[in-house]
Amino acid sequence: MNLNSQLTDELKQLAGFSSSTPRRIEMCDSDGLILSVAVVAVDLLSCAFESLTLHVPALVGNETTVLQAWAGALSQRVTYLLENIGPIEIDRSNSQVLIRSTPPDRSSAGTQFYEVLLTAQANGTFVLRRYRSENGQPGRSSVDIHLTHETLQKLVRDLVDTIPQSTEG
Repeated sequence: MNLNSQLTDELKQLAGFSSSTPRRIEMCDSDGLILSVAVVAVDLLSCAFESLTLHVPALVGNETTVLQAWAGALSQRVTYLLENIGPIEIDRSNSQVLIRSTPPDRSSAGTQFYEVLLTAQANGTFVLRRYRSENGQPGRSSVDIHLTHETLQKLVRDLVDTIPQSTEG
Protein backbone atom coordinates (compact mmCIF):
# COMPACT_ATOMS: atom_id res chain seq x y z
CA MET A 1 0.00 0.00 0.00
CA ASN A 2 1.43 3.42 -0.93
CA LEU A 3 2.02 6.20 1.59
CA ASN A 4 -1.05 8.22 0.55
CA SER A 5 -3.40 5.27 0.95
CA GLN A 6 -1.94 4.56 4.38
CA LEU A 7 -2.18 8.26 5.31
CA THR A 8 -5.85 8.33 4.25
CA ASP A 9 -6.58 5.32 6.46
CA GLU A 10 -4.74 6.84 9.43
CA LEU A 11 -6.57 10.17 9.12
CA LYS A 12 -9.95 8.40 8.95
CA GLN A 13 -9.12 6.45 12.12
CA LEU A 14 -8.00 9.64 13.90
CA ALA A 15 -11.09 11.73 13.00
CA GLY A 16 -12.11 13.57 16.16
CA PHE A 17 -8.62 13.39 17.70
CA SER A 18 -7.35 16.53 19.42
CA SER A 19 -4.52 16.83 21.94
CA SER A 20 -1.85 19.26 23.04
CA THR A 21 0.56 16.32 22.85
CA PRO A 22 1.16 15.21 19.25
CA ARG A 23 0.40 11.65 18.22
CA ARG A 24 3.02 10.38 15.79
CA ILE A 25 1.64 8.29 12.95
CA GLU A 26 4.12 6.41 10.80
CA MET A 27 3.78 4.70 7.44
CA CYS A 28 6.28 2.77 5.30
CA ASP A 29 6.10 1.86 1.61
CA SER A 30 7.68 -0.88 -0.48
CA ASP A 31 10.58 1.42 -1.51
CA GLY A 32 11.62 1.86 2.14
CA LEU A 33 10.26 5.41 2.43
CA ILE A 34 9.02 6.17 5.94
CA LEU A 35 6.49 8.97 6.45
CA SER A 36 5.97 10.27 9.97
CA VAL A 37 3.44 12.96 10.94
CA ALA A 38 3.15 14.43 14.45
CA VAL A 39 -0.62 15.05 14.49
CA VAL A 40 -2.31 17.31 17.06
CA ALA A 41 -5.87 17.43 15.65
CA VAL A 42 -7.90 15.69 12.96
CA ASP A 43 -11.46 16.26 11.80
CA LEU A 44 -13.32 14.92 8.77
CA LEU A 45 -11.80 17.45 6.35
CA SER A 46 -8.58 18.78 7.82
CA CYS A 47 -5.79 18.22 10.27
CA ALA A 48 -3.18 20.09 12.29
CA PHE A 49 0.29 18.72 12.74
CA GLU A 50 3.52 19.78 14.37
CA SER A 51 5.88 18.25 11.83
CA LEU A 52 6.06 16.00 8.81
CA THR A 53 9.12 13.84 8.20
CA LEU A 54 9.96 11.68 5.21
CA HIS A 55 12.93 9.33 5.52
CA VAL A 56 14.50 8.47 2.16
CA PRO A 57 17.19 5.83 2.81
CA ALA A 58 18.34 5.95 -0.86
CA LEU A 59 19.65 9.50 -0.29
CA VAL A 60 22.03 8.59 2.53
CA GLY A 61 25.58 9.59 1.64
CA ASN A 62 24.66 11.47 -1.53
CA GLU A 63 26.26 14.72 -2.60
CA THR A 64 24.64 18.01 -1.68
CA THR A 65 23.88 18.54 -5.38
CA VAL A 66 21.30 15.74 -5.16
CA LEU A 67 19.60 17.55 -2.26
CA GLN A 68 19.79 20.82 -4.19
CA ALA A 69 17.96 19.14 -7.07
CA TRP A 70 15.27 17.94 -4.66
CA ALA A 71 15.00 21.42 -3.09
CA GLY A 72 14.58 22.98 -6.51
CA ALA A 73 11.96 20.47 -7.64
CA LEU A 74 10.02 20.83 -4.37
CA SER A 75 10.11 24.62 -4.51
CA GLN A 76 8.73 24.59 -8.07
CA ARG A 77 6.01 22.05 -7.33
CA VAL A 78 4.82 22.90 -3.80
CA THR A 79 3.09 26.20 -4.49
CA TYR A 80 -0.10 25.70 -2.47
CA LEU A 81 1.11 26.36 1.09
CA LEU A 82 0.50 29.74 2.76
CA GLU A 83 3.79 31.02 1.31
CA ASN A 84 6.02 29.86 -1.51
CA ILE A 85 9.16 28.03 -0.44
CA GLY A 86 12.70 28.11 -1.78
CA PRO A 87 16.21 26.99 -0.85
CA ILE A 88 18.06 29.58 1.23
CA GLU A 89 21.13 27.76 2.55
CA ILE A 90 23.34 24.91 1.37
CA ASP A 91 25.63 23.24 3.91
CA ARG A 92 27.97 21.05 1.91
CA SER A 93 30.02 19.93 4.93
CA ASN A 94 26.93 18.48 6.62
CA SER A 95 25.11 17.45 3.41
CA GLN A 96 22.07 19.61 4.16
CA VAL A 97 19.85 22.09 2.33
CA LEU A 98 17.58 24.53 4.18
CA ILE A 99 14.35 25.67 2.50
CA ARG A 100 12.12 28.42 3.90
CA SER A 101 9.13 30.54 2.99
CA THR A 102 10.13 33.10 0.37
CA PRO A 103 9.08 35.59 1.54
CA PRO A 104 7.81 34.72 5.04
CA ASP A 105 4.44 35.99 6.28
CA ARG A 106 5.09 39.30 8.07
CA SER A 107 2.60 41.17 10.23
CA SER A 108 2.77 43.85 12.90
CA ALA A 109 2.95 41.10 15.54
CA GLY A 110 5.78 39.09 13.96
CA THR A 111 6.78 36.64 11.26
CA GLN A 112 5.62 33.13 10.37
CA PHE A 113 7.36 30.79 7.94
CA TYR A 114 7.71 27.21 6.79
CA GLU A 115 11.07 25.55 7.20
CA VAL A 116 12.23 22.39 5.45
CA LEU A 117 15.52 20.66 6.16
CA LEU A 118 16.79 18.14 3.62
CA THR A 119 19.71 16.00 4.72
CA ALA A 120 21.68 13.14 3.22
CA GLN A 121 23.13 12.11 6.58
CA ALA A 122 21.70 9.56 9.01
CA ASN A 123 18.68 8.26 7.07
CA GLY A 124 18.16 10.77 4.26
CA THR A 125 15.47 13.04 5.62
CA PHE A 126 12.92 15.72 4.69
CA VAL A 127 11.51 17.57 7.72
CA LEU A 128 8.76 20.22 7.43
CA ARG A 129 7.84 22.55 10.32
CA ARG A 130 6.29 26.01 10.71
CA TYR A 131 7.68 28.68 13.00
CA ARG A 132 6.66 32.05 14.41
CA SER A 133 8.88 34.80 15.73
CA GLU A 134 7.37 37.71 17.62
CA ASN A 135 8.60 41.24 17.14
CA GLY A 136 10.80 42.31 20.04
CA GLN A 137 11.22 38.74 21.33
CA PRO A 138 14.33 36.62 20.80
CA GLY A 139 14.06 33.20 19.15
CA ARG A 140 11.20 31.46 17.47
CA SER A 141 8.49 28.99 18.43
CA SER A 142 6.95 26.10 16.55
CA VAL A 143 3.36 26.50 15.36
CA ASP A 144 1.05 23.83 14.00
CA ILE A 145 0.53 23.43 10.27
CA HIS A 146 -3.14 23.29 9.24
CA LEU A 147 -4.01 21.54 5.98
CA THR A 148 -7.00 19.81 4.50
CA HIS A 149 -6.61 16.05 4.09
CA GLU A 150 -6.51 16.60 0.33
CA THR A 151 -3.68 19.16 0.56
CA LEU A 152 -1.67 16.96 2.93
CA GLN A 153 -2.04 14.02 0.53
CA LYS A 154 -0.94 16.24 -2.38
CA LEU A 155 2.10 17.35 -0.36
CA VAL A 156 3.09 13.74 0.34
CA ARG A 157 2.58 12.81 -3.30
CA ASP A 158 4.72 15.77 -4.41
CA LEU A 159 7.46 14.88 -1.91
CA VAL A 160 7.65 11.34 -3.20
CA ASP A 161 7.39 12.32 -6.88
CA THR A 162 10.26 14.81 -6.64
CA ILE A 163 12.77 12.57 -4.85
CA PRO A 164 15.89 12.68 -7.03
CA GLN A 165 17.61 9.57 -8.23
CA SER A 166 20.52 8.59 -5.99
CA THR A 167 24.03 9.16 -7.31
CA GLU A 168 25.66 6.77 -4.84
CA GLY A 169 26.79 3.46 -6.05
